[in-house]
Amino acid sequence: MADDRDHDTEHTSVIERDGGGGGGGGVLAVVVLIIIVLVLLWIFRAQLGLTHGTTVSVPNTIDVNVNQS
Repeated sequence: MADDRDHDTEHTSVIERDGGGGGGGGVLAVVVLIIIVLVLLWIFRAQLGLTHGTTVSVPNTIDVNVNQS
């Protein structure tokens, strides 16, 4: 019976880097889209009615009477 351990056998491993782990681009796109939507909501918050409606009215002149008798 022949002994197979006397000769060397070469093994080759093929590693594909193109298709594996390519989900990072989609996650980045979703994060950028969420940031853009939040910035637009912050810019147009007054037009969308997202403010609390606190308005401060300051008069142009104040009448002070110092001649009290």
